[in-house]
Amino acid sequence: MDGPQDGDTVEIPPPTPPNRERPRPLSAQVEVEFGARSDPGKVRSNNEDHYLVARYSRSMLPLLTNIADPEMGERFDEIGHCLVVADGIGGTSAGEVASSLAIMTGVNLSLHNPHWGLTITEEEAQKLMRRLRDRMQEVGHVLSRRAHSDPALAGMGTTLTGAYSVGADLFLCHVGDSRAYYFRKGHLHQLTHDHTLAQELADAGEIAPEEVRAHRLRHVLTSALGGEGGAVKTEMQHLGLEDGDWLLLCTDGLYEMVPDDRIADVLLRAGGAPAACDALVELALENGGKDNVTVILARYVIPQRAAEQAEKRGDS
Repeated sequence: MDGPQDGDTVEIPPPTPPNRERPRPLSAQVEVEFGARSDPGKVRSNNEDHYLVARYSRSMLPLLTNIADPEMGERFDEIGHCLVVADGIGGTSAGEVASSLAIMTGVNLSLHNPHWGLTITEEEAQKLMRRLRDRMQEVGHVLSRRAHSDPALAGMGTTLTGAYSVGADLFLCHVGDSRAYYFRKGHLHQLTHDHTLAQELADAGEIAPEEVRAHRLRHVLTSALGGEGGAVKTEMQHLGLEDGDWLLLCTDGLYEMVPDDRIADVLLRAGGAPAACDALVELALENGGKDNVTVILARYVIPQRAAEQAEKRGDS
């Protein structure tokens, strides 16, 4: 059979040349102020809530070169931030174990994954959301295996609400009834949907939305990490942040004690994220502190160019 090995000339197209220009690290131009606080409350003796605020980065700093271009000597950084809050369930110490183990497992899975999602394109945004969804399933399996191996932890589980921001791109993953909100231009918006039987009744039109807050089934979860080890119903979102936005992650110990209008009022008058966290937790305690309360706040200063790019991708 005739072929290239017989002396025929085969024309092979050249590979597509890569982009030779230095990318602009818009994510490094975004400024974020954080605050976080957790309190056991006035009724419970232990705190089953855990939280994490972390920074991811990729950097290059030229050390020695004789290239005359001034850009060569500049430091290059791409930066992302991760915020997670988890509210453990299971009683005794099991809830504490579940919430801390869920966060630690998620961290370890991220560190073992070479794709940290620090350059966001439309394609990468979709891949990142799939990775986050798969990661939530794996965290659930780890918790279930741990509970099955230790009778003292039988039935343990946790809610988990996480946010990952790169520049002005925001990704949310959510299971359970902890919440994520954003506060934009003086208005507080709930981003996540509670996975509870009371909320399901409201969604089906069997009770009014305003009845959920005091309904007897408001604490019965329809999805959680751990438990019986089945598939986890994970809520995923990709949103664009705007300059001046606040992001709030919290457990039910905050929103059951402090109505949304009071939360908005605190953020409107806040002098900064740490002070606002303290004010919200103290308000929850003053109103009864019937549960553990955990609050994470992030306030964003975002360049216009980064916000415009994220807005184009935020509908994905």
